[in-house]
Amino acid sequence: MPSRATKIVATLGPASSEPALLEAMIRAGVNVVRLNFSHGKAQDHIDRARLVREAAARAGREVAIMADLQGPKIRVGKFADGKVMLEPGAKFVLDASRTEPGDLTGVGLDYKELPRDVKAGDVLLLNDGLIVLTVDSVQGEQVHTTVKLGGELSNNKGINKQGGGLTAPALTGKDMDDIKTAMSFQADYVAVSFPKNATDMEMARQLANVAAAQYNHKPGLIAKIERAEAIPRLEEILLASDGIMVARGDLAVEVGNAVVPALQKRMIKLARLHDKVVITATQMMESMITNPVPTRAEVSDVANAVLDGTDAVMLSAETAAGKYPLETVEEMAKICLAAETAEEFELDGDFSGQTFSRIDQSIAMGALFTAHHLNAKAIVALTDSGSTALWMSRHRVNIPIYAVTTKLSSQRKMALYRNVRPLLMDTSADRDTALVQAENHLKSRGIVSGGDIYAITCGEPMGAPGGTNMLKICRASD
Repeated sequence: MPSRATKIVATLGPASSEPALLEAMIRAGVNVVRLNFSHGKAQDHIDRARLVREAAARAGREVAIMADLQGPKIRVGKFADGKVMLEPGAKFVLDASRTEPGDLTGVGLDYKELPRDVKAGDVLLLNDGLIVLTVDSVQGEQVHTTVKLGGELSNNKGINKQGGGLTAPALTGKDMDDIKTAMSFQADYVAVSFPKNATDMEMARQLANVAAAQYNHKPGLIAKIERAEAIPRLEEILLASDGIMVARGDLAVEVGNAVVPALQKRMIKLARLHDKVVITATQMMESMITNPVPTRAEVSDVANAVLDGTDAVMLSAETAAGKYPLETVEEMAKICLAAETAEEFELDGDFSGQTFSRIDQSIAMGALFTAHHLNAKAIVALTDSGSTALWMSRHRVNIPIYAVTTKLSSQRKMALYRNVRPLLMDTSADRDTALVQAENHLKSRGIVSGGDIYAITCGEPMGAPGGTNMLKICRASD
């Protein structure tokens, strides 16, 4: 069976928390498990992380765990009857000072800053844009609006402002506590919700590194691009992160649905250019929450993200709360594989006009170029931190990259990199012995057999981070 390059991120929830099912999902192709910190208490996440590690061990695979922070709660309060039906043309008041439950005339706010963030003429989108309110006036703590697009509004639904401009900080007190919880089980990635600039990401990194220091751990940081303000600052956010998530739900509400597909392509391209990872998320297989098969449009959507070069495609409610979590993963894996076989590889064009200032980066590029032209069976990177494998994975090549590391944390982190198969192996500190061990490891797994050509990179002295300085083209012994 051909090996899939695009990785699958699946959200853990009530529908997928049964140990045998989770194990089956990992066997079916889940590479990264997302824990959504918007739901549940600290202990729930600690228990779920253990569940993931145990299921992965039974499946004989290592997966990464991504802790997805809730971010600011920009939401309406609760209603006396749980919900109201808003009619177009009706007046409705969003009141930051209101303490009693909401009714047809208005509702309180979880987000108390709203009256200072809006003015007459602004357009507010509630419940992912299904309800649209126009701001008539702001009187003290009250935002007076007219319903433009009506419908059912229920407890704690989200609020977005068209075009962006809500001042809520990306990291709340809860997020800071959640980072500590995530580090207690050494989450491999932390996803930061609603960052507006590089400073938000730098602050999250500082908090995560401090919380993880006692475990000798450093998580990767993923910026979720879901605010209009983040778009003009995309590059600075990218440079302050290890990767980004194209969070199409909230982003579409703020900038409009029609703009998102082109933004998705731009973000994926930019991430690859800057040697960062990128996850495409939201509603990828939405209909499979209730149906056993996806729609043609969903198949196209997943395939297009793969052809755009995304590292990973993500499932949210489909695996967290859907009826068919396992089938959804199986379908997604099939679509990714089919799309990858249709990819066109133009590796030579990637290198023209490129300059490499680092020896290790030049070695990584040399390995790709040579392996591509020799039609090698595999590219092998002996890597400490995973950087060499990451650089290689930023270029489209139809040769699988095997990243051999002695560090469990590096193996797990690399689970998110496109076209990288991370392998954990105790290698000798002696280079020649390590190369023989690596070849034996590949042969025992059926990756290469006698006579196959493969490229291998490593560093001298062995195990020094950033020390990759050697490329060897080998023919596997019989």
